[in-house]
Amino acid sequence: MTQSSSEVTVIGAGVIGLSAALALQERGCQVRVLDREGVAAGASRGNAGGFAFSEIVPLSTPGVMRKAPGWLLDPLGPLSVPPAYALQIAPWMLRFWRASWKDRYHASMSAQAALMALSRDMLMARIKDIGAEDMLRREGQLVLYEGRAEFEASLPGWEVRADHDIAFSLLRSPEEIATIQPGISPQFDHGAFTPGWYNISDPALWVERLAQEFCARGGEIGIANVTGLQQQGEQVILRSDGADILTGRAVICAGAWSHQLARSLGHRIPLEAERGYNTTLPAGAFDLKTLLTFSGHGFVVSRIGDGIRVGGAVEFGGLKLPPNYQRARTLLTKAKKFLPALKTGGGTEWMGCRPSMPDSLPVIGTVAGSDRITYAFGHGHLGLTQSAGTARLVADLISGATPAIDLHPFRQERY
Repeated sequence: MTQSSSEVTVIGAGVIGLSAALALQERGCQVRVLDREGVAAGASRGNAGGFAFSEIVPLSTPGVMRKAPGWLLDPLGPLSVPPAYALQIAPWMLRFWRASWKDRYHASMSAQAALMALSRDMLMARIKDIGAEDMLRREGQLVLYEGRAEFEASLPGWEVRADHDIAFSLLRSPEEIATIQPGISPQFDHGAFTPGWYNISDPALWVERLAQEFCARGGEIGIANVTGLQQQGEQVILRSDGADILTGRAVICAGAWSHQLARSLGHRIPLEAERGYNTTLPAGAFDLKTLLTFSGHGFVVSRIGDGIRVGGAVEFGGLKLPPNYQRARTLLTKAKKFLPALKTGGGTEWMGCRPSMPDSLPVIGTVAGSDRITYAFGHGHLGLTQSAGTARLVADLISGATPAIDLHPFRQERY
Protein backbone atom coordinates (compact mmCIF):
# COMPACT_ATOMS: atom_id res chain seq x y z
CA MET A 1 0.00 0.00 0.00
CA THR A 2 1.23 3.48 -0.90
CA GLN A 3 0.88 6.28 1.65
CA SER A 4 -0.36 9.43 -0.08
CA SER A 5 1.28 12.70 0.92
CA SER A 6 -2.08 14.40 0.38
CA GLU A 7 -4.63 15.23 3.01
CA VAL A 8 -7.36 15.04 0.36
CA THR A 9 -7.38 13.01 -2.87
CA VAL A 10 -9.77 14.10 -5.62
CA ILE A 11 -10.67 11.34 -8.07
CA GLY A 12 -11.26 12.91 -11.48
CA ALA A 13 -9.29 15.57 -13.38
CA GLY A 14 -12.24 17.08 -15.23
CA VAL A 15 -13.73 20.49 -14.60
CA ILE A 16 -15.52 19.41 -11.40
CA GLY A 17 -12.50 17.68 -9.90
CA LEU A 18 -9.99 20.43 -10.63
CA SER A 19 -12.37 23.17 -9.51
CA ALA A 20 -12.87 21.29 -6.24
CA ALA A 21 -9.13 20.79 -5.86
CA LEU A 22 -8.50 24.53 -6.16
CA ALA A 23 -11.27 25.35 -3.69
CA LEU A 24 -9.84 22.86 -1.18
CA GLN A 25 -6.37 24.39 -1.55
CA GLU A 26 -7.88 27.73 -0.59
CA ARG A 27 -9.13 26.14 2.64
CA GLY A 28 -5.58 25.07 3.47
CA CYS A 29 -5.82 21.43 2.36
CA GLN A 30 -2.96 19.54 0.76
CA VAL A 31 -4.59 18.05 -2.33
CA ARG A 32 -3.75 15.45 -4.94
CA VAL A 33 -5.85 14.74 -8.07
CA LEU A 34 -5.93 11.29 -9.65
CA ASP A 35 -7.47 10.45 -13.01
CA ARG A 36 -7.61 7.29 -15.08
CA GLU A 37 -6.49 9.14 -18.24
CA GLY A 38 -5.43 12.68 -17.42
CA VAL A 39 -6.62 16.29 -17.40
CA ALA A 40 -9.86 17.01 -19.30
CA ALA A 41 -9.90 13.56 -20.91
CA GLY A 42 -13.69 13.15 -20.82
CA ALA A 43 -16.79 15.31 -21.23
CA SER A 44 -14.91 18.35 -19.91
CA ARG A 45 -12.89 18.45 -23.14
CA GLY A 46 -15.53 18.35 -25.85
CA ASN A 47 -18.56 20.18 -24.49
CA ALA A 48 -20.13 23.29 -26.05
CA GLY A 49 -18.32 25.65 -23.70
CA GLY A 50 -21.44 27.32 -22.29
CA PHE A 51 -22.00 28.56 -18.74
CA ALA A 52 -25.73 27.97 -18.91
CA PHE A 53 -26.82 29.73 -15.72
CA SER A 54 -30.29 30.37 -17.14
CA GLU A 55 -30.98 26.64 -17.61
CA ILE A 56 -32.78 25.93 -14.36
CA VAL A 57 -35.54 23.81 -15.93
CA PRO A 58 -34.87 20.06 -15.50
CA LEU A 59 -34.83 17.82 -18.56
CA SER A 60 -37.59 15.74 -16.98
CA THR A 61 -40.41 18.24 -17.48
CA PRO A 62 -44.10 17.37 -16.96
CA GLY A 63 -45.38 15.57 -20.05
CA VAL A 64 -41.92 14.76 -21.38
CA MET A 65 -42.66 11.05 -21.64
CA ARG A 66 -45.38 11.75 -24.22
CA LYS A 67 -42.60 12.97 -26.53
CA ALA A 68 -40.12 10.20 -25.78
CA PRO A 69 -41.61 7.41 -27.96
CA GLY A 70 -41.36 9.59 -31.08
CA TRP A 71 -37.76 10.45 -30.27
CA LEU A 72 -36.81 6.86 -29.56
CA LEU A 73 -38.21 5.62 -32.88
CA ASP A 74 -35.65 7.76 -34.71
CA PRO A 75 -32.19 6.22 -34.22
CA LEU A 76 -30.56 9.52 -35.22
CA GLY A 77 -33.05 11.81 -33.46
CA PRO A 78 -32.53 14.10 -30.43
CA LEU A 79 -32.83 11.17 -28.02
CA SER A 80 -32.00 7.57 -28.83
CA VAL A 81 -31.33 4.27 -27.10
CA PRO A 82 -29.48 1.58 -29.07
CA PRO A 83 -31.47 -1.69 -28.98
CA ALA A 84 -28.57 -3.40 -27.23
CA TYR A 85 -29.00 -1.03 -24.29
CA ALA A 86 -32.78 -0.76 -24.05
CA LEU A 87 -33.32 -3.16 -21.14
CA GLN A 88 -30.44 -1.75 -19.15
CA ILE A 89 -31.71 1.83 -19.38
CA ALA A 90 -35.32 0.97 -18.44
CA PRO A 91 -34.98 1.51 -14.65
CA TRP A 92 -33.33 4.89 -15.24
CA MET A 93 -36.11 5.93 -17.63
CA LEU A 94 -38.71 4.99 -15.02
CA ARG A 95 -37.00 7.30 -12.51
CA PHE A 96 -36.76 10.00 -15.20
CA TRP A 97 -40.52 9.76 -15.68
CA ARG A 98 -41.11 9.95 -11.92
CA ALA A 99 -38.89 13.04 -11.72
CA SER A 100 -41.20 14.77 -14.21
CA TRP A 101 -44.15 14.67 -11.80
CA LYS A 102 -45.00 18.18 -10.68
CA ASP A 103 -44.01 17.70 -7.03
CA ARG A 104 -40.48 16.57 -7.87
CA TYR A 105 -40.13 18.78 -10.93
CA HIS A 106 -40.70 21.99 -8.98
CA ALA A 107 -38.43 20.86 -6.14
CA SER A 108 -35.65 20.02 -8.61
CA MET A 109 -36.04 23.37 -10.33
CA SER A 110 -35.71 25.30 -7.05
CA ALA A 111 -32.59 23.34 -6.14
CA GLN A 112 -31.14 23.88 -9.61
CA ALA A 113 -31.74 27.62 -9.39
CA ALA A 114 -29.91 27.81 -6.06
CA LEU A 115 -26.91 25.91 -7.41
CA MET A 116 -26.86 28.08 -10.55
CA ALA A 117 -26.80 31.33 -8.57
CA LEU A 118 -23.98 30.07 -6.38
CA SER A 119 -22.05 28.75 -9.40
CA ARG A 120 -22.28 32.06 -11.23
CA ASP A 121 -20.87 33.96 -8.25
CA MET A 122 -18.11 31.42 -7.68
CA LEU A 123 -17.16 31.36 -11.38
CA MET A 124 -16.69 35.13 -11.44
CA ALA A 125 -14.52 34.89 -8.33
CA ARG A 126 -12.41 32.09 -9.86
CA ILE A 127 -11.91 33.91 -13.15
CA LYS A 128 -10.70 36.96 -11.24
CA ASP A 129 -8.53 34.82 -8.98
CA ILE A 130 -6.59 33.23 -11.84
CA GLY A 131 -6.69 36.21 -14.19
CA ALA A 132 -8.69 34.46 -16.91
CA GLU A 133 -11.09 37.22 -17.98
CA ASP A 134 -9.70 36.92 -21.50
CA MET A 135 -11.12 33.39 -21.74
CA LEU A 136 -14.72 34.44 -21.02
CA ARG A 137 -17.08 35.37 -23.85
CA ARG A 138 -20.19 37.33 -22.89
CA GLU A 139 -22.14 36.63 -26.07
CA GLY A 140 -25.41 35.24 -24.76
CA GLN A 141 -27.52 32.38 -26.14
CA LEU A 142 -30.22 32.36 -28.81
CA VAL A 143 -32.82 29.59 -28.60
CA LEU A 144 -34.61 29.00 -31.91
CA TYR A 145 -38.10 27.63 -32.55
CA GLU A 146 -39.80 26.43 -35.72
CA GLY A 147 -43.28 27.89 -35.80
CA ARG A 148 -45.68 29.37 -33.31
CA ALA A 149 -46.69 26.05 -31.75
CA GLU A 150 -43.15 25.12 -30.71
CA PHE A 151 -42.56 28.65 -29.43
CA GLU A 152 -45.76 28.75 -27.38
CA ALA A 153 -45.00 25.34 -25.89
CA SER A 154 -41.77 26.83 -24.53
CA LEU A 155 -43.39 29.82 -22.84
CA PRO A 156 -44.06 28.19 -19.43
CA GLY A 157 -40.32 27.57 -19.15
CA TRP A 158 -39.59 31.22 -19.87
CA GLU A 159 -42.16 32.29 -17.30
CA VAL A 160 -40.33 30.17 -14.74
CA ARG A 161 -37.05 31.88 -15.65
CA ALA A 162 -38.72 35.27 -15.24
CA ASP A 163 -39.83 34.22 -11.75
CA HIS A 164 -36.14 33.61 -10.96
CA ASP A 165 -35.08 37.01 -12.32
CA ILE A 166 -33.33 35.56 -15.38
CA ALA A 167 -33.13 38.18 -18.12
CA PHE A 168 -34.30 37.27 -21.63
CA SER A 169 -36.11 38.72 -24.63
CA LEU A 170 -38.63 36.88 -26.79
CA LEU A 171 -38.35 37.18 -30.58
CA ARG A 172 -41.35 36.72 -32.86
CA SER A 173 -40.03 37.03 -36.41
CA PRO A 174 -37.01 36.06 -38.54
CA GLU A 175 -36.21 39.78 -38.79
CA GLU A 176 -35.92 40.12 -35.02
CA ILE A 177 -33.76 36.98 -34.90
CA ALA A 178 -31.48 38.38 -37.61
CA THR A 179 -30.67 41.44 -35.48
CA ILE A 180 -28.89 39.07 -33.09
CA GLN A 181 -27.66 36.40 -35.52
CA PRO A 182 -27.85 36.86 -39.30
CA GLY A 183 -27.81 33.86 -41.61
CA ILE A 184 -30.41 31.61 -39.95
CA SER A 185 -32.99 29.86 -42.12
CA PRO A 186 -36.36 31.69 -41.96
CA GLN A 187 -38.04 28.42 -40.96
CA PHE A 188 -36.96 29.48 -37.46
CA ASP A 189 -39.39 32.33 -36.98
CA HIS A 190 -39.43 32.57 -33.18
CA GLY A 191 -36.71 32.66 -30.57
CA ALA A 192 -35.52 33.74 -27.14
CA PHE A 193 -32.26 35.48 -26.29
CA THR A 194 -30.60 35.19 -22.88
CA PRO A 195 -27.82 37.79 -22.59
CA GLY A 196 -26.55 36.39 -19.27
CA TRP A 197 -25.33 33.17 -20.88
CA TYR A 198 -21.52 33.13 -21.00
CA ASN A 199 -19.12 30.93 -22.94
CA ILE A 200 -15.55 29.93 -22.28
CA SER A 201 -13.29 30.30 -25.29
CA ASP A 202 -12.35 26.60 -25.18
CA PRO A 203 -13.50 24.17 -22.45
CA ALA A 204 -10.41 21.97 -22.76
CA LEU A 205 -8.08 24.96 -22.39
CA TRP A 206 -10.12 26.17 -19.40
CA VAL A 207 -9.66 22.88 -17.55
CA GLU A 208 -5.98 22.84 -18.46
CA ARG A 209 -5.71 26.37 -17.05
CA LEU A 210 -7.28 25.19 -13.79
CA ALA A 211 -4.80 22.31 -13.70
CA GLN A 212 -1.86 24.67 -14.18
CA GLU A 213 -3.04 26.91 -11.36
CA PHE A 214 -3.59 23.94 -9.08
CA CYS A 215 -0.07 22.60 -9.69
CA ALA A 216 1.49 26.07 -9.36
CA ARG A 217 -0.07 26.30 -5.89
CA GLY A 218 1.50 23.04 -4.74
CA GLY A 219 -1.03 20.48 -5.99
CA GLU A 220 -0.16 17.20 -7.68
CA ILE A 221 -1.93 15.43 -10.56
CA GLY A 222 -1.32 11.72 -11.15
CA ILE A 223 -2.57 8.92 -13.37
CA ALA A 224 -4.29 6.05 -11.57
CA ASN A 225 -7.32 3.91 -12.38
CA VAL A 226 -9.11 3.94 -9.03
CA THR A 227 -11.58 1.06 -9.00
CA GLY A 228 -12.97 1.27 -5.47
CA LEU A 229 -12.76 2.91 -2.05
CA GLN A 230 -12.98 1.87 1.56
CA GLN A 231 -12.93 4.02 4.68
CA GLN A 232 -10.77 2.61 7.46
CA GLY A 233 -10.95 4.68 10.62
CA GLU A 234 -9.69 8.16 9.80
CA GLN A 235 -8.21 7.17 6.47
CA VAL A 236 -9.50 6.08 3.07
CA ILE A 237 -8.04 3.26 0.98
CA LEU A 238 -8.17 3.83 -2.76
CA ARG A 239 -8.09 0.55 -4.67
CA SER A 240 -6.35 0.90 -8.01
CA ASP A 241 -4.90 -1.23 -10.79
CA GLY A 242 -1.49 -0.56 -9.24
CA ALA A 243 -0.72 -0.24 -5.54
CA ASP A 244 -3.53 0.76 -3.20
CA ILE A 245 -3.30 4.35 -1.96
CA LEU A 246 -3.97 5.57 1.56
CA THR A 247 -5.32 9.12 1.94
CA GLY A 248 -6.98 11.24 4.59
CA ARG A 249 -10.11 12.08 2.61
CA ALA A 250 -11.43 11.37 -0.86
CA VAL A 251 -13.72 13.26 -3.24
CA ILE A 252 -15.36 11.32 -6.09
CA CYS A 253 -15.65 13.50 -9.21
CA ALA A 254 -15.17 10.78 -11.82
CA GLY A 255 -17.95 11.82 -14.18
CA ALA A 256 -19.82 9.01 -15.90
CA TRP A 257 -17.67 6.42 -14.07
CA SER A 258 -18.57 7.71 -10.60
CA HIS A 259 -21.38 5.24 -9.95
CA GLN A 260 -18.90 2.38 -10.29
CA LEU A 261 -16.87 3.82 -7.42
CA ALA A 262 -20.03 4.43 -5.40
CA ARG A 263 -20.92 0.76 -5.82
CA SER A 264 -17.75 -0.21 -3.96
CA LEU A 265 -19.21 1.71 -0.99
CA GLY A 266 -22.50 -0.16 -1.23
CA HIS A 267 -24.48 2.53 -3.06
CA ARG A 268 -26.36 1.87 -6.28
CA ILE A 269 -26.80 5.35 -7.71
CA PRO A 270 -28.81 5.68 -10.96
CA LEU A 271 -26.16 7.48 -12.96
CA GLU A 272 -26.21 6.98 -16.73
CA ALA A 273 -23.68 7.74 -19.44
CA GLU A 274 -25.49 10.20 -21.68
CA ARG A 275 -23.38 10.14 -24.82
CA GLY A 276 -23.06 13.42 -26.71
CA TYR A 277 -21.57 13.91 -30.17
CA ASN A 278 -20.09 16.91 -31.94
CA THR A 279 -18.02 18.12 -34.86
CA THR A 280 -15.60 21.01 -34.46
CA LEU A 281 -15.09 22.97 -37.67
CA PRO A 282 -12.01 25.09 -38.42
CA ALA A 283 -11.76 28.87 -38.38
CA GLY A 284 -13.91 30.65 -40.94
CA ALA A 285 -16.72 28.09 -40.94
CA PHE A 286 -19.39 30.64 -39.97
CA ASP A 287 -19.64 34.15 -38.53
CA LEU A 288 -21.26 33.16 -35.24
CA LYS A 289 -22.33 36.00 -32.94
CA THR A 290 -23.88 34.00 -30.08
CA LEU A 291 -24.42 30.40 -29.04
CA LEU A 292 -27.37 28.93 -30.98
CA THR A 293 -29.70 26.30 -29.52
CA PHE A 294 -31.99 24.47 -31.96
CA SER A 295 -34.42 23.40 -29.29
CA GLY A 296 -36.60 20.98 -31.23
CA HIS A 297 -33.58 19.22 -32.72
CA GLY A 298 -31.53 18.85 -29.53
CA PHE A 299 -28.26 20.44 -30.59
CA VAL A 300 -26.28 23.66 -30.32
CA VAL A 301 -23.77 25.61 -32.39
CA SER A 302 -21.06 27.39 -30.42
CA ARG A 303 -17.79 29.20 -31.00
CA ILE A 304 -14.74 27.27 -29.74
CA GLY A 305 -11.46 29.10 -30.18
CA ASP A 306 -11.61 30.41 -33.73
CA GLY A 307 -13.71 27.46 -34.89
CA ILE A 308 -17.33 26.34 -34.70
CA ARG A 309 -18.63 23.34 -32.72
CA VAL A 310 -21.88 21.63 -33.76
CA GLY A 311 -23.03 19.11 -31.21
CA GLY A 312 -25.51 17.77 -28.71
CA ALA A 313 -28.31 15.20 -28.84
CA VAL A 314 -28.73 12.41 -26.30
CA GLU A 315 -27.80 8.78 -26.74
CA PHE A 316 -28.10 6.43 -23.79
CA GLY A 317 -25.62 3.71 -24.66
CA GLY A 318 -23.58 3.19 -21.51
CA LEU A 319 -19.80 3.19 -21.28
CA LYS A 320 -18.97 0.17 -23.41
CA LEU A 321 -20.85 0.40 -26.72
CA PRO A 322 -18.74 1.82 -29.58
CA PRO A 323 -19.53 5.40 -30.74
CA ASN A 324 -21.99 5.94 -33.59
CA TYR A 325 -20.47 8.94 -35.35
CA GLN A 326 -23.34 9.02 -37.82
CA ARG A 327 -25.09 10.99 -35.09
CA ALA A 328 -22.45 13.74 -35.35
CA ARG A 329 -22.80 13.76 -39.14
CA THR A 330 -26.58 14.03 -38.90
CA LEU A 331 -26.25 17.08 -36.63
CA LEU A 332 -23.80 18.66 -39.05
CA THR A 333 -26.19 18.07 -41.98
CA LYS A 334 -29.00 19.74 -40.05
CA ALA A 335 -26.76 22.65 -39.09
CA LYS A 336 -25.93 23.22 -42.75
CA LYS A 337 -29.64 23.28 -43.59
CA PHE A 338 -30.40 25.72 -40.77
CA LEU A 339 -27.31 27.89 -41.40
CA PRO A 340 -26.91 27.87 -45.20
CA ALA A 341 -23.58 29.73 -45.14
CA LEU A 342 -21.98 27.16 -42.79
CA LYS A 343 -18.84 25.53 -44.25
CA THR A 344 -18.88 21.92 -43.11
CA GLY A 345 -15.50 20.67 -44.34
CA GLY A 346 -12.40 19.87 -42.30
CA GLY A 347 -14.17 19.06 -39.03
CA THR A 348 -13.07 16.83 -36.15
CA GLU A 349 -15.65 14.43 -34.66
CA TRP A 350 -15.89 13.64 -30.95
CA MET A 351 -18.02 11.64 -28.54
CA GLY A 352 -18.10 12.03 -24.76
CA CYS A 353 -20.16 10.66 -21.87
CA ARG A 354 -22.10 13.10 -19.72
CA PRO A 355 -22.87 11.78 -16.20
CA SER A 356 -26.65 12.13 -15.95
CA MET A 357 -29.10 11.66 -13.10
CA PRO A 358 -32.85 11.15 -13.73
CA ASP A 359 -33.85 14.42 -12.01
CA SER A 360 -31.07 16.55 -13.60
CA LEU A 361 -29.56 17.24 -10.17
CA PRO A 362 -26.03 16.16 -9.29
CA VAL A 363 -25.11 14.14 -6.22
CA ILE A 364 -23.23 16.37 -3.78
CA GLY A 365 -22.63 15.44 -0.17
CA THR A 366 -20.78 13.45 2.44
CA VAL A 367 -21.17 9.74 1.82
CA ALA A 368 -23.60 7.97 4.15
CA GLY A 369 -21.60 5.67 6.41
CA SER A 370 -18.23 7.03 5.22
CA ASP A 371 -17.76 10.55 6.55
CA ARG A 372 -14.31 10.98 5.00
CA ILE A 373 -15.59 10.47 1.45
CA THR A 374 -17.52 13.11 -0.52
CA TYR A 375 -19.60 12.72 -3.67
CA ALA A 376 -19.62 15.42 -6.37
CA PHE A 377 -20.85 14.02 -9.67
CA GLY A 378 -23.85 13.61 -11.97
CA HIS A 379 -24.12 17.12 -13.46
CA GLY A 380 -25.29 15.95 -16.90
CA HIS A 381 -25.14 18.82 -19.42
CA LEU A 382 -24.23 21.31 -16.69
CA GLY A 383 -20.83 20.21 -15.38
CA LEU A 384 -18.95 23.22 -16.73
CA THR A 385 -21.74 25.56 -15.59
CA GLN A 386 -21.98 24.21 -12.05
CA SER A 387 -18.31 23.41 -11.48
CA ALA A 388 -17.36 26.45 -9.43
CA GLY A 389 -20.47 26.20 -7.22
CA THR A 390 -19.96 22.49 -6.66
CA ALA A 391 -16.34 23.17 -5.73
CA ARG A 392 -17.46 25.67 -3.09
CA LEU A 393 -19.84 23.10 -1.61
CA VAL A 394 -17.19 20.37 -1.53
CA ALA A 395 -14.80 22.75 0.25
CA ASP A 396 -17.53 23.69 2.74
CA LEU A 397 -18.22 20.04 3.55
CA ILE A 398 -14.60 19.00 3.99
CA SER A 399 -13.60 22.08 5.99
CA GLY A 400 -16.59 21.72 8.30
CA ALA A 401 -18.24 24.98 7.20
CA THR A 402 -22.00 25.32 6.73
CA PRO A 403 -22.72 24.63 3.02
CA ALA A 404 -23.53 27.75 1.01
CA ILE A 405 -26.89 26.28 -0.08
CA ASP A 406 -29.20 23.55 1.20
CA LEU A 407 -27.73 20.20 0.10
CA HIS A 408 -30.79 18.11 0.96
CA PRO A 409 -32.03 17.95 -2.70
CA PHE A 410 -28.60 16.69 -3.83
CA ARG A 411 -28.19 13.90 -1.29
CA GLN A 412 -27.42 10.37 -2.47
CA GLU A 413 -30.24 8.97 -0.33
CA ARG A 414 -32.91 10.46 -2.60
CA TYR A 415 -32.54 7.24 -4.58
